[in-house]
Amino acid sequence: MNRKLSREKAMELLFGMTLSKDTMEDAVEAFVENYEGDIKEIDLTYVKQVLIGVNNNKEAIDKVIQENLHNWKIERISKVNLSILRIATYELLYDKEVPRGVAINEALEITRRYSDEKSVSFINGVLDKIKQD
Repeated sequence: MNRKLSREKAMELLFGMTLSKDTMEDAVEAFVENYEGDIKEIDLTYVKQVLIGVNNNKEAIDKVIQENLHNWKIERISKVNLSILRIATYELLYDKEVPRGVAINEALEITRRYSDEKSVSFINGVLDKIKQD
């Protein structure tokens, strides 16, 4: 199983859930049914853990993100970037199995694939501040 790919799929699902208001169960079920790659490459346990963790701690995660924004409101962040920030912040605060540097680096790699270079710098700055807290 590929943790990097699993993290990316968790972000895609979280983003999709933000737009569709699907439950985690419905989103994961639809993902499994429609995934065109080898589903064995995805660590579904990890994906669910991240989605549940973000959902259960969303208020605290968003508060930490907001506290570490400079001249920004969380509402202004694109849904993709917010999904990336939420997962990375969840990993930094709650998932002690993921090294802090890995959480940030993986978030930046996902940002490069799904957003632009300005977003990479923005997310790096926010996560670096969160890491220092």
